[in-house]
Amino acid sequence: MTPDPDMQPQFYDAIPTKRLLAWVVDTIIIAVLTLVAIPFTAFIGLFFLPFLYLVLGFAYRVVTLSRSSATWGMQLMAIELRTSNDARFDPSIAFMHTLGYTLSIAMFPAQLVSMVLMLSTERRQGLSDMILGTVALNRRA
Repeated sequence: MTPDPDMQPQFYDAIPTKRLLAWVVDTIIIAVLTLVAIPFTAFIGLFFLPFLYLVLGFAYRVVTLSRSSATWGMQLMAIELRTSNDARFDPSIAFMHTLGYTLSIAMFPAQLVSMVLMLSTERRQGLSDMILGTVALNRRA
């Protein structure tokens, strides 16, 4: 089980702020990866820049979440994602979480609901977290 927010609130302290800062870091990393990838597409990637960014971002998130249950931005902010039974993400959960994140970013109402949930639920879960039963926690020392 993940830590109880009433008994161990320190695991959920400042999670929405840390997730936002991690998102900014990850966005910069994905933008740099996209810029590095463009010459390898013989600059044809410029015609499909949003799609290239989306694909690289999806792959980045799945790979980093599969390996350490956190993106590089999350690692920098000392947070990690866990399943409902407090396990680290495996590749299938990482894929599903990334898919949920991508769909919520693509549809503004879902993104808005996710942000409100992160700010109002006791476990600070976003929409895809609620659906999958996952949670972002401050990393254990």
